[in-house]
Amino acid sequence: MTSTVGPAGTDTHHYDVIVVGARCAGAPTAMLLARLGHRVLLVDRATFPSDTISTHLIHPPGVAALDRWGLLDRVVATGCPPIDTYVFDLGPFAIAGSPAGMGFEASYAPRRTVLDKILVDAAAESGAEVREGFTVGEFLSDGDRVTGIRGHGKDGRQVTDHARVVVGADGLHSPLAKAVGAEEYAEKPKINAYYYTYWAGLPLHGRFEAYDRGDRAFAAWPTNDGLTLLICGWPMRDFETNRGDVEGNYHATLARAPALAERVAAAERTDRFVGMAIPNYFRRPYGPGWILVGDAGYLKDPITAQGIQDAFRDAERCSRAIDDSFAGRQTFEEAMRSTQEARDAEVMSMYEFTAEFASMEPPPPEMEQLLIATSQSRAAQDEFARVTAGVTRPDEFFEHMKERMAQEAGSAA
Repeated sequence: MTSTVGPAGTDTHHYDVIVVGARCAGAPTAMLLARLGHRVLLVDRATFPSDTISTHLIHPPGVAALDRWGLLDRVVATGCPPIDTYVFDLGPFAIAGSPAGMGFEASYAPRRTVLDKILVDAAAESGAEVREGFTVGEFLSDGDRVTGIRGHGKDGRQVTDHARVVVGADGLHSPLAKAVGAEEYAEKPKINAYYYTYWAGLPLHGRFEAYDRGDRAFAAWPTNDGLTLLICGWPMRDFETNRGDVEGNYHATLARAPALAERVAAAERTDRFVGMAIPNYFRRPYGPGWILVGDAGYLKDPITAQGIQDAFRDAERCSRAIDDSFAGRQTFEEAMRSTQEARDAEVMSMYEFTAEFASMEPPPPEMEQLLIATSQSRAAQDEFARVTAGVTRPDEFFEHMKERMAQEAGSAA
């Protein structure tokens, strides 16, 4: 970093990359770029540890990323329990399988107060300058090219920072995306509203349990401190009606699975209810001098809990692309176009599957028969669990099951 004095006595600094947003997309991006030797500034208006709305479930592909970065042991050391079985109770039948993949047998769901602190600390240890409690007031530009940020810390002193690239890891309401007018595509409206809280005395013993009951869905999984996260969802058409009594509607939803409701009745709620309703979209993730990663660039309904590992993948793709462009191996346009194409190709099948899964509509007869067939095969149940964990592409799984059912029907005939 170099530093000068700007207008009216403001501090002016120069970096290779500025990353705005220091959670699951931004902190790893800054960490990886710093490890590659680049001068990186990571800023966030929050201070850490702090919480944020999140399912905080990390499936095996995300676990593998933590391991590559040398951070998995830190997450495990927090006492966050492994989750090695995914159970989908669909009413008439259930599917239970292992999410194992990428060399890892289990998933983890660390609290964001735990995970984000680990990621931010790792960025600082890798050489990135971390500035917490910092508010970005504006993005600087030279014509149509983003060149930096201007903002202030808690002391109110204005700071101007310049960089070759500014990365927006600033979430759903990304100020950077808004500033550059990032184009959205493949959009879908909000599908469900979700509310969750934490329970003590509701042990799951390494299980992720999900329930589908008509136009309601709910799921539970273990996290830090012996607690269990339990989330309920209902369609957006019921959002306004239900928001006046979240707790009552939450328990009315759980009552559709009496055995689970009985377990919850014997447990103790330890936190407030937190709600979210999330749109579905892709945004063009780059332009002159700027890049979007994580939720700022791509977001979908949380029912499949893919957000954290998607953010991790974005961080790795983004840092490689920036390094390639800085080193002259590719132009910035070439590197980022390839990154966007790779992202979309990798996640589009899951994006469509998630939207269909979240609709809570009765499956068409063909899909119902496929799910029943899945429930009758140990190997197919494991493969379905791997689909929901983001290990296996949904389109590949369903095509395989259709072929298998056709072969079995032919043999029976």
